[in-house]
Amino acid sequence: MADPRDVARLRLIRTRGIGPVTYAQLLSRFGSAEAALEALPTLARRGGGTPPPIADPRLVEREIADVARLGARHLFVDDGDYPALLAETESAPPVLTVRGDLALAQRSTVAVVGARNASAAACRFARMLSAALGERGITIVSGLARGIDTQAHVASIATGTIGVIASGIDIAFPPENRELQEAVATRGLLLAEQPLGEEPRARNFPSRNRIIAGLALGTVVVEAAPKSGSLITARLAAEAGREVMAVPGSPLDPRAQGCNLLIREGATLVQTADDILEAIRPIDARAVRAVRSHYAGPPPDDATDADRRRIGDLLGPVPVAVDELIRLSGLSPASVQTVLLELELAGRLDRHAGGRVSYR
Repeated sequence: MADPRDVARLRLIRTRGIGPVTYAQLLSRFGSAEAALEALPTLARRGGGTPPPIADPRLVEREIADVARLGARHLFVDDGDYPALLAETESAPPVLTVRGDLALAQRSTVAVVGARNASAAACRFARMLSAALGERGITIVSGLARGIDTQAHVASIATGTIGVIASGIDIAFPPENRELQEAVATRGLLLAEQPLGEEPRARNFPSRNRIIAGLALGTVVVEAAPKSGSLITARLAAEAGREVMAVPGSPLDPRAQGCNLLIREGATLVQTADDILEAIRPIDARAVRAVRSHYAGPPPDDATDADRRRIGDLLGPVPVAVDELIRLSGLSPASVQTVLLELELAGRLDRHAGGRVSYR
């Protein structure tokens, strides 16, 4: 039998419209997933919409059983062993499917990412960096893609590696990395945000990248084009207050342009593992080793109809920062968050990067 608390939390997460911010606010307000599930219809009606269909408990119980049969389990953001650095980020996944040694995520971790069509020189350098960092007790996290990701995992699998995939944990992608993915799961740690059976769709890769960046004290880009996913990971790392590092390359090689651009914009230039260790040391010293406290915070203020009208007048199709809504409305932060929560559950609000919201 599945743990009733796990069933309730997964039902809440699998319900349409429940994202990382919404999940955190619901747990903070109601104290448990069970209480939040009971409140969803009322909150949605207050937001002017119809209640979202809540995930079927039988389907959730089946998912939990299927995950267990794979030798994996669900890890919720309010669990004590959820990776602490990832839990600090605003967009921390409410649930991860994990397989392997979770202790690796509690060690000092560095992300090593780069081009899928990487040069031979870049592949060799990625292996050297990852192996050297592993020998110093650093866990390497990457995305199990072709090229630089593959080399980073191969070089660190003996010392500690974490693979984050954009599909369900039961699907290997790319197919040629099936054996490597299995090795990471059995000798390292494999993480997936997507439910079982989910194929690696394009929209899932930025979500995967935010997990890679969130797990690490810093992100090293070894080789990347200017508009690559690796630069998205670097940007997400910077937004999370983590170190961004890059390996310089020849200006004649398009695959080096992204790294050279990062360095020009202020990223730390990396030539050795010592450069990385020096860059992450200040962040490592202040890293919080506990799950964020807002999951057990005080309940937000209740909002009035006048509050809802005030926020509704300020919202539009153009994303606006929540802090700006608080300033212009003159309402308490808790009241504004309550109105936004109701609108989101009613299907009338979209959340954007940087703490911005807009009418749907």
